Amino acid sequence: MANDDFQIHDIDPSLHNEDLAPLPPSKRNWGWFEIFNVWSNDIQSLFGYTLAATLFISYGLSGWAVLGGIVLAGFIVMGLVQLTGKPSVKYGIPFPVMARSSMGVRGANFPAVVRGIVAIFWYGVQTYFASTAVALLLNAVLESPADAATFLGMTTVGWVSYCLVCAFQVMLFVRGMAWITRFLNWAGPLVYVVMIALMLIIWYQAGPSLWNELDTIFSGTGDYKSGPVAAFFAVVGTMVAYFAAVVINYGDFARFVTNEKQMTKGNFLGLPVSLAIFSLIALVITAGTVVVFGETLTNPTDIVARVDSLTLTIIAALTFFAATVGINLVANFIPPAYDIANLAPSRISARTGGFITAAIAFFIGALWVSFISQVGIAAFVDTLGAILAPLYGIIVADYYLVRKQQLNLQDLFSAKAGSTYYFDGGWNRKAMISFAVASIFSVASVWTPALSQLEGYSWLLGALLGAVLHYALMHNAAALHQAKTAENQS
Repeated sequence: MANDDFQIHDIDPSLHNEDLAPLPPSKRNWGWFEIFNVWSNDIQSLFGYTLAATLFISYGLSGWAVLGGIVLAGFIVMGLVQLTGKPSVKYGIPFPVMARSSMGVRGANFPAVVRGIVAIFWYGVQTYFASTAVALLLNAVLESPADAATFLGMTTVGWVSYCLVCAFQVMLFVRGMAWITRFLNWAGPLVYVVMIALMLIIWYQAGPSLWNELDTIFSGTGDYKSGPVAAFFAVVGTMVAYFAAVVINYGDFARFVTNEKQMTKGNFLGLPVSLAIFSLIALVITAGTVVVFGETLTNPTDIVARVDSLTLTIIAALTFFAATVGINLVANFIPPAYDIANLAPSRISARTGGFITAAIAFFIGALWVSFISQVGIAAFVDTLGAILAPLYGIIVADYYLVRKQQLNLQDLFSAKAGSTYYFDGGWNRKAMISFAVASIFSVASVWTPALSQLEGYSWLLGALLGAVLHYALMHNAAALHQAKTAENQS
């Protein structure tokens, strides 16, 4: 497509602004390295490390089985984002605009709001985790007492750190995507260096006893919830759910990539390859903490705090902070900023949407320690993933099965009755029905005892059910769309 093809000729101000407009190839400058760093920072965030370490000890499986499940999840996520990334590379549109083809030009506000709420939730949680790295640094330098008084689970140093991270993220967001990209490009590789250094230190301190602990982890406890096969796929499902927020709005990043080949290479190196390496490092460090400290530690900041090295503490704190902040901006700040802007493009810019996101997320992160974390990390991840899953299935099924990978770019910004994506007053009721049914089932699979065996598969099942229902309800519309397209081309 030429640059002129990305120009919208009949702009409806209620659907268009500069942030939502199609991005022509001449304005795209991301290659495989930028995509790789999106995933690397996501994986290397403090929450990502904690989740990976927790999986090795929570399901009773052998370490090899857990590692295999994590890598398999990486390949699955790679396949999923390839599907959501291709249309945005082709048309240069972000997720809220892409959703208009399946949900309607007005109905797309619904998935945008749902995705925005989940992203804001994640943003607050990741902000808290990033603040623990800053608190680690301040406590080491100031030699703060460990038993200091707390408010909502955080000490004075914790609150200061939390506020500093909140302010830093907003400042970086205001600087724009170019600054965020540069931030990611140095943060991702540097975290690997620090993680390897931490692994070697723990390995040295643990000595030969480390091998005994690793052998125990690789053997597994055999204490499964529903058998080894179910436990394995629960690991896979939970890891897929962890990436669910990024998977559905991956087009927000893919639209900056120069071509599909660069996107694919970045996805491969950043997902299954990076996941395998990082998980092995996490496994060795987790095993070493049992030997060195006498207990299993799954949060890197807790581990670094126990290592008697101020230099390592400072370097590790800064890099863990950078990695967590980087992915938080890309995965959980920019998307809801777009989503909120999509509600009223003529009045709300992505910048304003970002400020709204930051304000709401501040309170969510502040409540993480005292309340939200009590539900458990796996259940937390699975629940958020279950909410988003049907939306993914609907959008993908619509683009590949209903639209046959062909969109009318002009009509994505048109609210005229009779335009391709106007449906019923701008809403596709069939898509809404598909979402309602599929989301009830996927969320129920996380919390309903009768469906407990499906808990780890909630995202995959929700996405599949959403896709099947949407296509079943829209197959007649698919035939009409193809006939109309053929008529226009003749």
